[in-house]
Amino acid sequence: MDDKQQYLHNLRHTAAHVIAQAVLQLYPGTKITIGPVTETGFFYDFLPTQSFKEEDLVKIETRMREIIAKNYKMTGKQISKDEARKLWADNPFKLELIEGIPGDMVGAYTQGEFTDLCRGGHLEYIGEVQHFKLTSISGSYWRANRDGQALQRITGIAFATQADMDDYLKRLEDAEKYDHRRLGKELELFSFHDEAPGMPFFLSKGLTLFNGLVDYMRKIRGPVDYQEIRTPLILNEQLWKTSGHYDHYKENMYFTKIDEGFSCVKPMNCPGSVLVYKERPRSYRELPLRLSEFGYVHRHELSGTLHGLFRVRAFIQDDQHIYATIDQLGGEVERLLAMASRLYKAFEFNKIIFMLSTRPEKSMGSDEMWEKSTGALQSALERNNIAYTIEEGDGAFYGPKIDIKIEDAMGRLWQCGTVQVDFNLAINFDATYIAADQSRQRPVVVHSVIYGSLERFIGVILEHFKGRLPFWISPVQARILAISEKQADYAQAAAATLRAAGLRVEIDNSGDQISAQIRRAQLDKIPWMLVIGQKEVDQNTVTLRDLEGKQEFGQTLAGLLSRAKALMEV
Repeated sequence: MDDKQQYLHNLRHTAAHVIAQAVLQLYPGTKITIGPVTETGFFYDFLPTQSFKEEDLVKIETRMREIIAKNYKMTGKQISKDEARKLWADNPFKLELIEGIPGDMVGAYTQGEFTDLCRGGHLEYIGEVQHFKLTSISGSYWRANRDGQALQRITGIAFATQADMDDYLKRLEDAEKYDHRRLGKELELFSFHDEAPGMPFFLSKGLTLFNGLVDYMRKIRGPVDYQEIRTPLILNEQLWKTSGHYDHYKENMYFTKIDEGFSCVKPMNCPGSVLVYKERPRSYRELPLRLSEFGYVHRHELSGTLHGLFRVRAFIQDDQHIYATIDQLGGEVERLLAMASRLYKAFEFNKIIFMLSTRPEKSMGSDEMWEKSTGALQSALERNNIAYTIEEGDGAFYGPKIDIKIEDAMGRLWQCGTVQVDFNLAINFDATYIAADQSRQRPVVVHSVIYGSLERFIGVILEHFKGRLPFWISPVQARILAISEKQADYAQAAAATLRAAGLRVEIDNSGDQISAQIRRAQLDKIPWMLVIGQKEVDQNTVTLRDLEGKQEFGQTLAGLLSRAKALMEV
């Protein structure tokens, strides 16, 4: 964390202490719990004597500003646990926290008459907290345990400058205005229905967009020898016990009874991929074996967490499973990273963050295996000239990984891609290959996704582009607008020519005034509007109009097709 980040963290942490002080002054008897820093501000969880209401936010924020105006110095010290127990004798939450802190001493920080249990990281004077706003009240649970005490959470934002806060609020406004759920409905891409909660229905234009993502992935995989497969949606319960998913994931799985036993609707694609690998004995000459699958998976997410395409119960992943030797690992990862970079740049994500996660304390596999695989990931990043951070000890117990995040036009980070080395899967399924010396060896398995969930990625790009998708991926690339019925035959012929060349073209047959047709095409965010009047018919041309309102007269269809071809080369 650099100095700027540390200052912002301390500012937000200080703001959390101030909100606790304000709430206790306004609502005596409230029990305070914890108040951590968030990515954009802070929150504090309370057990009030009476439930907070939205209108209380203004009152609490006003009191916070009154406290801040006093510019208390924040002082901290270490006190004994016995002293801390006396200080918070009437607060069971603080007492529980005290017991969980190692050693005999705990931290206590004071501003004015208020003291909170804390290990530190604050501003010296609370008067520096100026640019903040309380944003919401929501329900929570003590220590996020649904069986624990129900609490109320007050959330706020806090920034170092007013300009930073205004910029963030503008991005929030844009996020609401360009919410993918709203755009999906307005652009007739997808819908949701109570008959299948959390399971999107893709309409014709949405499916065209979806298939465009699939086609593009196949295109960039093309130079590499991938074998695309499809595995069943429902697989026997025993398979998931073998894979380990049953023990660790069964609460999120769907089950069905078939014949005399139970089967599971697959939540992941990897066990099916292993069965394909084990179809027959494999030789080292076949490795690396690259299996890809656009696999349909189902996961039982809690209804309260469902959120448009961002959090669904049914989705398709662009899975790659590569079976390789440890010596082949570096080259395979290098190709995956190059594919990921190309794909994200095609969707105009200019900031891509790579994180290498290393061996955790509890892990399987030999030191040599971990060193070789982690080194292979690191070398692949460096050979691709990719800047990365190291997340020490954040790898899975079965292998190191590279996580990839992309930043959208509103400054939000999205975790999409991952490259995960797995030593465990081949052991669980007894997957082997015959080495050059005729010995049986286990392959290293590499799991990888780039889109992650195609549904979620569609939600991300809709908001990233504010619904104005690039020409090459837009479900409708051009709409022909005729000024009158006299140009209908010419419009049909032009549409047929463009479609024959592979463009996705519509004709507005509404008969409305041309201004209304243009307005509708703008609302539908069609990249090209091709306006046809009698002059265009006589000259065998069209007028090209874009979403910005720029018009280009006298455009031939051949010229447009040449421009379209260039735009499609991503």
